[in-house]
Amino acid sequence: MSELSAAELRERYLASLRRELTGRADRYPYRLVKRPKKDKERRLYDAVRARGMDLVTLEPPNHELYGEGGGWPVTGLTMIGTQRLEQVQRAVETIIAEDIPGDLIETGVWRGGSCILMRATLEAYGETGRRVWVADSFAGVPPPDPETYPQDAGDGLHNQTPLAISMEEVQANFASYDLLDDQVRFLPGWFRDTLPTLGEERWSLVRLDGDLYESTIIGLNELYPRLSPGGFLIVDDWGAMTQCRQAAEDFRRDHGITAPIHEIDWTGVYWRKDG
Repeated sequence: MSELSAAELRERYLASLRRELTGRADRYPYRLVKRPKKDKERRLYDAVRARGMDLVTLEPPNHELYGEGGGWPVTGLTMIGTQRLEQVQRAVETIIAEDIPGDLIETGVWRGGSCILMRATLEAYGETGRRVWVADSFAGVPPPDPETYPQDAGDGLHNQTPLAISMEEVQANFASYDLLDDQVRFLPGWFRDTLPTLGEERWSLVRLDGDLYESTIIGLNELYPRLSPGGFLIVDDWGAMTQCRQAAEDFRRDHGITAPIHEIDWTGVYWRKDG
């Protein structure tokens, strides 16, 4: 058997990590939170919600849902699915290959899986000059502010207690992969309070996963101006949350952004900032 090259070993490590972060679809059940695309799972989801329940667990595990991130895994550290995870990795690899300046940040991290993959990719490539910023309230989604952001009126995600993961738990998740070090920075608090404090930072990758119009537009207003040319702006909930998509579309219109939008899967999209 021939020896594997450094590139092959690196990809095996990162591919294994991606599978692990989604919760090992071959072993564990899957909980639905967002309404899935597949007809069978959608009917089950709607029937459960009609009875006033918030979650439904699928047994046996559903591999397609793990791929598209239709909800969240019971044991995994991310709910974004394998396709969006792979896009995060490829974006980081592109940033390194093209030497695009700046740190990486995710706003809205849940259990930290996407940020762990960012840090792991930097580690795999021996990239020591960039930091991964982990920005979250660590207390769940904020209640909607319909007077300021009418697009969020009636949203009930703030009542979903499983979305409130403590900073200590996320730090422990990083540590479990030996990835909690000085290249990881935590930014706890509501985005309206924390993101304006990052005015001097430069970014190569900005990943927005705050669900609300408010969270998305604040992230764009505060972070996009210092995203480097060629850097990646990723919107996780473009397809799943109409208010999130509206925030991104409003921002692009108001700032004359015409960079093409690339679909990742049924909900995630990204674009690269023009020079």
